[in-house]
Amino acid sequence: MTAMLASDLPLPRIGRGKVRDIYAVGDDRVLLLATDRISAFDVVMAETIPMKGAVLTQISAFWFNELEGMVPHHMISADADEIIRQVPALKEDRADILGRAMLCRRTRVFPIECVIRGYISGSAWKEFAASGTLAGEKLAPGLTESAKLDPAIFSPATKAETGHDENITVARMREVVGDEVAYELESMARAVYTLGEKLARDQGIIIADTKFEFGRDTQGRIILIDEVMTPDSSRFWAADVYKPGQPQPSFDKQPLRDYLDAERRAGRWNGDAPPPPLPADVIDATSRRYLEAYRRITGKELKI
Repeated sequence: MTAMLASDLPLPRIGRGKVRDIYAVGDDRVLLLATDRISAFDVVMAETIPMKGAVLTQISAFWFNELEGMVPHHMISADADEIIRQVPALKEDRADILGRAMLCRRTRVFPIECVIRGYISGSAWKEFAASGTLAGEKLAPGLTESAKLDPAIFSPATKAETGHDENITVARMREVVGDEVAYELESMARAVYTLGEKLARDQGIIIADTKFEFGRDTQGRIILIDEVMTPDSSRFWAADVYKPGQPQPSFDKQPLRDYLDAERRAGRWNGDAPPPPLPADVIDATSRRYLEAYRRITGKELKI
């Protein structure tokens, strides 16, 4: 599979994120195509990570299939031949969409990231360590870094077009989307995380935290959209080496972050675009992390 920095399909492109290109398919469907772009510290790298887009798409497809009948979602198909059957205009582009494209129902997206934290880490740990709070609300004292949160905390955030999403209170979320929608989004997010956390742990993976997005489809239903419990939207830890009280090794872009941190400390990068060139070993190590996450979660090797 050839690594892809950007796509150019014969459909109207209606969006381009840090990783995904979004195409309109009529009025009620979209094609999400996950490229091999990668970002860290809010900067998109010039290089690609081989197989990354396929990993993100196929892990999401795995979870959508597991959730069938439990939570409504937007996936129609992540199979290239089925997508071409439904969208014949893509017949000549099979190699570009193979493994990395998902045909989905179109929705009006709620401007909220629905974050579930089963363990305290990352930005949540930094805030708690400094003030004992999360999004300004007090948490139980005495927590250590990477400690399990029981029950898991629902921690919404606003969606940012650029820069970091901002953690907000549930009360603020209710002001944005209304009480009824806020309740439904939290209930659905908790249900998806509960299932995913159990299934992943059976495979030796702890999903420490994850974020979900939801939208309202053309029938008025609230449905799960975007990617689901991937290395880009979640913090995956190996259960067999988990030790609370310290940072955990994760199945994501950690080799990339470590390299960029070293470049910043050495004064060779100021943290802004353009980023420094990525060495081949960093690219390879990051690709292997993503593929290992797929293998751990699904129980099989990714074959495209």
